[in-house]
Amino acid sequence: MELVSIVLVCLMAVSANGEVESKSKPGRGRGSMWWGIAKAGEPNNISPLANGMIYMDPAIHATLRRKQRRLARENPGVLAAIAKGANMAINECQHQFRNRRWNCSTRNFLRGKNLFGKIVERGCRETAFIYAITSAAVTHSIARACSEGSIESCTCDYSHQSRAPQASTMGAVAGVRDWEWGGCSDNIGFGFKFSREFVDTGERGRTLREKMNLHNNEAGRAHVQSEMRQECKCHGMSGSCTVKTCWMRLPSFRVVGDLLKDRFDGASRVMVSNSLRTSVNEATLSNRANPNGLKAQNQIGGSSPGGPNSVSSNSIHARSHQQKKINRYNFQLKPHNPDHKPPGTKDLVYLEPSPGFCDRNPRLGIQGTHGRQCNDTSIGVDGCDLMCCGRGYRTQEVIVVERCACTFHWCCEVKCKLCRTKKIIHTCL
Repeated sequence: MELVSIVLVCLMAVSANGEVESKSKPGRGRGSMWWGIAKAGEPNNISPLANGMIYMDPAIHATLRRKQRRLARENPGVLAAIAKGANMAINECQHQFRNRRWNCSTRNFLRGKNLFGKIVERGCRETAFIYAITSAAVTHSIARACSEGSIESCTCDYSHQSRAPQASTMGAVAGVRDWEWGGCSDNIGFGFKFSREFVDTGERGRTLREKMNLHNNEAGRAHVQSEMRQECKCHGMSGSCTVKTCWMRLPSFRVVGDLLKDRFDGASRVMVSNSLRTSVNEATLSNRANPNGLKAQNQIGGSSPGGPNSVSSNSIHARSHQQKKINRYNFQLKPHNPDHKPPGTKDLVYLEPSPGFCDRNPRLGIQGTHGRQCNDTSIGVDGCDLMCCGRGYRTQEVIVVERCACTFHWCCEVKCKLCRTKKIIHTCL
């Protein structure tokens, strides 16, 4: 019991420090500290100490808000999925912007600091993409982890199996189905709801910036949900398709990243409107929050919060509290330019133009493009003219040593030669 007491005291101290630090920086997104879980190491996230007592790594604990820690406790196994999602978001962001002046750097991360740096204090396009990609990654990772059995509080999505039999439209006899629901569908319903509960913590929707964050978080989740695809498998003797079962499967996260990058290029500059969304949009949001038509007792705040595929959280007790939470998303953003159409649910939105990323700016956490490699033959954003901001570039010939001519030798070894090749590289001045 003494060990338990010491651990709890340490966690309370870490929690207090984290709360004070987050409150002392009002310009930073309130719900963005959890991103640091990606750099907190692979979490052996929750380990039992005694009956009813659990231990959480202080490095992880410090990155989470109080409600996020409660959700992690009540959904064992979820932290590993969140950490995986955070790393997926970082890798995808850096892949999508590898040839841009801003390349989604996270190298300045320190404990208690924002993972993506001070750029998130600006309501620009880059911040919009960060919020959308991280929200999408958590949704994707949680939905997949449910179907893999990694989270105790959710399972595969079996809601499709209650649907009516499917009939072929290609000349089949009417009413005779040529496939049926089966297998283990990725649980997008749980992933969507949990992402709302976890990622949107701290974003109350009271300010224009918080509304921007909520909109972009929703856009990321919407892209994951809309890309769910049906997969099928045939069963029968000698490869025949006597029985075909189908299930719903998430796409690779690269598909989501490509879609969000397209939305980044066409992002809308917005301002808030006092008018609320129509009742049709409210119904759409409600259906999107519960896309699988789960029963009321399995919904957040339902009569059975501990049931399978429910997001367990003791912070929601009454229907009025749940309605208050839904109202966070009940706002309409209007375009900054009145000639533009209002942003859709999948569009990314921003409030102010992006800063220049040409020169180093420690105040904004911008690294600049000095020393970045560029392509002297490209006229795109990765070209030396644009990447180097007109400063010019240095051309060098370097010798690169690479493995080549690899052959497989029985059994079981791969042998390669070392080849030296000359390469021309261009770096910005």
